Amino acid sequence: MSQDNDDFLQNLSGTQGASVTSLSQLWAKKYVQNLVEIDNVKRGRANTAQGLLYSLRSSGVNAWLVTESMLAREVQRHGIDPGLIDPWEISKDIHDIYKKLLSAYANDVIPRRFSLLISSDLGRIRRKWTKQDPRLISFVSMQFHHTGQELVGSISLKEKILFGEYLKVIDDHLYMPLQRAYEAAANHDYDSPPLAVVRHILPVSTKIAKEICQRVIEVYPNYRSKSGLLSDPSLQISSIRDVEMFQVYLWVCVLEGNMAAIQQELFPLCLMLYPTLRVSWELVRLMLYLMGKKIANLLGQEQATIFKPYFRELWSMFSPEVLPAIES
Repeated sequence: MSQDNDDFLQNLSGTQGASVTSLSQLWAKKYVQNLVEIDNVKRGRANTAQGLLYSLRSSGVNAWLVTESMLAREVQRHGIDPGLIDPWEISKDIHDIYKKLLSAYANDVIPRRFSLLISSDLGRIRRKWTKQDPRLISFVSMQFHHTGQELVGSISLKEKILFGEYLKVIDDHLYMPLQRAYEAAANHDYDSPPLAVVRHILPVSTKIAKEICQRVIEVYPNYRSKSGLLSDPSLQISSIRDVEMFQVYLWVCVLEGNMAAIQQELFPLCLMLYPTLRVSWELVRLMLYLMGKKIANLLGQEQATIFKPYFRELWSMFSPEVLPAIES
């Protein structure tokens, strides 16, 4: 061995060498520890998914009891044919979606990727139920929501946060006509003015929704719906989703060139759900006012002329002349 090599080894065993070695070992241990933690997280997700899969059926049964108790009165009030509401078929659709969700969660498929993978299935389910009666989607979406609430009751707070991202994907696709919006957009040329309006606003729709919900909380700090205060974290999530839902329905109308989506789906859905959830029409109108003002400000004058006729129609449907401030 050469003298240079001897000196090198001696340096390693010296004070300076010991410091370098110590730092290197710390870094190596940190790297290995990170791998161990990643493996533990993956195993944890897989174990959680397996446990939730075992309880999925019972969670679905319990969820249906809640869904039915909340909407039974509305079925009679709105004259919905009870024969169209097949709890077994609805539960089967929800069960199949949850199995795919749990598989994605267990295999660490990121929520954005999961959204792409599941969107066509959810679009099919949406079309299936809205085709019979658009109001039936309320049963499907609420059944999914309450099944999720039953499931997450048994997992840790950290996992609830992670799992919640996957629940939101399903929630968004069931409440919002996203697939219908995609299909309507496909019928437009790339430089179509209506499509340009939607492309301009859609990327900031969540930001718009968050700002509007925050403003509504400021105006109604003590307002309490059936689910709690508007400022409650869980209620903020659903409120933001609802504001996004109104936006997506509006964009479907812009892209389709008519108000059918709002008239046939959104409006009846709101009439069924909001009184049940103790959401006042005054609150809805404030949200709509803020939404219309915000979107108009973000659009140029030319694009705003495309948007405003549809918004005026939407506003008129929820006006005090149609929906009084005091609900029965």
